[in-house]
This record gives sequence, C-alpha cells and structure tokens, in this order.
Amino acid sequence: MKILDKYLVKQFIQTVLFGLLSFTLIFVIINMVENVGSFLDQNVPTYIIVYYYVVFSPDIIKMMTPVAVLFAALFTAGKASNLSELTAIKASGVSMYRFMLPFIIATFFISIFSIYFAGYIVPEANQTKVNLEMKYLNSGYSFSGSNIFFQDSKTRIVNISFFDESRNTAMRVSIEDFDRNDPTHMVSRIDAANLVYDTLSHVWVAHNGIERTFTETGQAVNFFNSLKITNLNFTPEDLSTKQQRPEEMNLGELKNLINNQVRAGNDPTSTLIEYYSRFSFPLASLIVVLFGLPLSSNKRRGGLAIQVGINILVTFIYLVFMQISLAFGKNGALSPLLTAWSANLIFLAAALITIPRMQQ
Repeated sequence: MKILDKYLVKQFIQTVLFGLLSFTLIFVIINMVENVGSFLDQNVPTYIIVYYYVVFSPDIIKMMTPVAVLFAALFTAGKASNLSELTAIKASGVSMYRFMLPFIIATFFISIFSIYFAGYIVPEANQTKVNLEMKYLNSGYSFSGSNIFFQDSKTRIVNISFFDESRNTAMRVSIEDFDRNDPTHMVSRIDAANLVYDTLSHVWVAHNGIERTFTETGQAVNFFNSLKITNLNFTPEDLSTKQQRPEEMNLGELKNLINNQVRAGNDPTSTLIEYYSRFSFPLASLIVVLFGLPLSSNKRRGGLAIQVGINILVTFIYLVFMQISLAFGKNGALSPLLTAWSANLIFLAAALITIPRMQQ
C-alpha cells in the first residue's frame, strides 16, 4: 500500500502545484491587462511591476488553493477511474475509503500550512503591495501617521494630527472624555502640542497644552508644560495599526485589534469574521476534497472536461454559500464564528451524505 499511497500523493501534489501556477498566472495576466495603462501613465519601471506581482501572488495563491486542491483531487481520481486504475485498485481489495485516505492526509497538511500562509505571509505581502500602489500608482489609501481619529474607550475619543513612529511622539493631540451616563456631555478635554510615550514607565506624557474640566457651573482650566496621562489604553504600536486594513494584519494583530475594539465599545463583528475566516477558508480545501472525491469515483464520459466542469461547479456553489453567509453575518443575523464556518459546515454535511453512497 505504501507504493500506491506514494503514487497517488505524488500525482495529487503535482496537480495541486500545476493548478496553483496556472490559476495564479491567469489571474496575474488578467490583472496586468487591466492595470497596464496605469503602469504606463505613471512610468513605473519594469522591475517594480515584476516585484508588484511577486507580492501580489501570495494573496492570489491563498484564494486559489481550495480551487487547486479540489481540481487536483478530481483530476487524479478521475484519471485513475478513466484509465481503469481505480477498477484495479478496487479489485485488489482496497476500499474507496482507503483510496481517499492519501488525499485527505495530504490535504490536511496543505490546510495547516495554508492557515500559517494566510495568517502571516499574505498580510505582510499585502502591506508591501499597498505601499507600492500608493507610491507608484497613486491608488489605495495613504497612511503616513496623520489624521488619526479613534475611540480609546467607551467614553474617550482621541484625535492626533500626526504621529512620528521613530520618536513615539504624537503631534497636535486632543483627548475628549464624556459622561458615561450621557455620551453627549463632555466632562473634560486635553489639548496638547505633542504627546510622548515614556517607554520606562509606559505612560503618555503631554507637553505644552491645556486641560479643561467641565462642570454644571462652568469649566476649570489648567495650562501645563508637562502632564502625565495614565489612563490611556493605546500604545505606539496601536497607533501604527489604527488605519491598517484587516487584510494587512497577521493573526496576532487581528486579535489585538479585536480586543481594542471590544475595550473601546466598538462593534468587532467585521474583524471577528476576518479572524475566523483565516482558519475556516484554508480548511475549505479539506472540506471540498471530502465532498468532491466521491463525485469522481465513478467512470464518466468526457474525461478531463467533466472533472474541470465539476470543479467549477463546486467552487461556484461554495463561493455562493460563502457570500450568503457573509451577508447574514455582517447584518448581525449570524454570529461571526458561524458566518466564517457556515459554508464549510454545509459542504461537510453534504460530504457525509455523499461518501457512504460511493460505489465500493
């Protein structure tokens, strides 16, 4: 059985790599055709264009991995069926469940690697891609540490005109605190020329500013040269990621963002969906293989064309279910965890129904 397992796994992995390469090249060519005018208008050097698509490729690979894995499983099993190899395997006493085992084990390891790939490698590549778009294509959004506006807690809003990451210094800062029982009533406000993070005591120190405290009878004003503010919840690292998009954050940064949103009283639903999807989407490869392999277990007319057609159909159905669940999740009808996993659960249920019906 080891010889058969090695043969099947080799055919399967080779087809996965071929599928990833093919799908990635097709996607890159289509994108290049769409953006060639922008590259020429901005006089982007050739090596920058090549580098742009190198850092663009990880995101494409992440999206295409379940498709390539399903295509490889269908193609390998379908080829074995059409060449009567599967008939010989069955005749030797190997059940379909045992035949599926090498595919499942190989896909499991692919899925585990895909979680790391999507959680850490892809976000880093996306950051580089966005920087190239901003620098050479004048597109995307610009984050230079300027005009940072966020909610630090349920009753506090912070506005920073500019943040110098190299010196851990925020310029032209305002900190507004509101009444917990009446969020329209401001109880205090601090305006400072700069806000410096003390790395030894881990507190922010405001310089050259004014502190106002509002009461029912008026306001108390305090001009200061230096003022320690010990109740701020953000750090310099938080400011560097305040305007990052979730797709540019790794799993650790996403987790921190979720904690910050919860602490500030903001709705973390979208971020939670992104976080859970980093696990559910890579494991989609395993689910679709369980669902798709039984479809290729029987000999059919059409050969490769049928396998490609089944691959496209299953992928389309999966994406439809995924988009439907995302729509319900973002509207609050589904929990973020169920939103990320619903398509996988539906296909897993379909696989558990289909597998026992295979011809042994």
